[in-house]
Amino acid sequence: MSDEQTTARALVARVRDFVRDTVIPVETEHAGIVHSPDRDPAVEVALRAELQAAARSAGLSVPQLPVDWGGRGLDHRAQADVFEAAGYSLFGPLALNIAAPDEGNMHLLLHAASDAQRERWLRPLAAGGIHSAFAMTEPPPGAGSDPRALATRAERVAGGWRIDGDKWFITGARGAGLVIVLARTAGEPGDAGGATMFLVPGDAPGLTIERDVRTLDTGLFGGHSVVRFDGVVVDEEAVLGEVDGGFAAAQVRLAPARLTHCMRWLGLAGRAHDLAVGHVTGRRAFGSAIADLGLAQQHLADNEIDLAAARAIIRETALVLDEGGDTGGRAGTASSIAKTFVAEAVGRVVDRSVQLAGGQGVSEELLLARYWREVRPFRIYDGSSETHRWSIAQRAVRAYRKGLRHDLPD
Repeated sequence: MSDEQTTARALVARVRDFVRDTVIPVETEHAGIVHSPDRDPAVEVALRAELQAAARSAGLSVPQLPVDWGGRGLDHRAQADVFEAAGYSLFGPLALNIAAPDEGNMHLLLHAASDAQRERWLRPLAAGGIHSAFAMTEPPPGAGSDPRALATRAERVAGGWRIDGDKWFITGARGAGLVIVLARTAGEPGDAGGATMFLVPGDAPGLTIERDVRTLDTGLFGGHSVVRFDGVVVDEEAVLGEVDGGFAAAQVRLAPARLTHCMRWLGLAGRAHDLAVGHVTGRRAFGSAIADLGLAQQHLADNEIDLAAARAIIRETALVLDEGGDTGGRAGTASSIAKTFVAEAVGRVVDRSVQLAGGQGVSEELLLARYWREVRPFRIYDGSSETHRWSIAQRAVRAYRKGLRHDLPD
């Protein structure tokens, strides 16, 4: 084993110990709820500060970032194991400052922002001084699964840009220090191009959090909000990347962010499975431990299979990303396949775990019901399973028409 592999394994072990000893007790205390529209927001802010301070003290914060930005410079393959270990608790990614959407936004800033933009926004984001949001999704008929429907507009004004439009399901918008906004700067909704990304301070005049969207999940900091941009004015320095190049720049974020979602949720699925195994091993029925009954064993075996297959596909996709495999959309295809399979596999694992735990599975005696509520939306956000299947199929047909086959190398 190389020194690098030894170091990576030691880091994973440290994350596992930290999650078990420090994070899970806090998760249990809060019943797995990070955000609730019915709770004092100060509780959520204090929770984040407490967990992130503990992770920083343990030297575990933002491990995916380069050393210059406070991290360890992990590649995607190393991130897979670390993020899975952190995801063993709903609160683990928040503690390590690798939760969505901050982790994806950090990646975007690292690769698409100017030096000045990184100093202004990435530095405090990496240090946990602020949190962020990524504002793309809009109410119908605006951008959703089809980003080309983008309706929010940005128009040039003296010294900069004026942004107008409505966004919804914007994770972390409430209290965000930074909102990365995708707005149309050319063309009309339905056009393939003409979008630009803007870096907007969360307290910018004209930016209003209209309300929380009440959803199944409560595990993401800041919840999901309806956000209005009513004459929000930003200067030229707020443009992230190229004007009218927002859709292309967004690809820098999308494939890696889909994959890190998979890594984190795989960790939580492993936790759900462990809780179920613990229950059926200790619970007796019909003269034996439930774990010794055939139907229960089928659920347990199927969970193990889904966990192993999901882990393998995550690692394969991480390898594609680490090799810079974006030629011909290779990274996009790999991340779509991973996102679709892992979202559904994780859902199956948690659902079987609920079933195995019986009454305790659907109660608050265990956190399994909470975990089910958290993972179910994963089949919808970051592109629904149906949208990704459509994209995967289209790419397969295009490749075939170009003469590419599965018996030929890439």
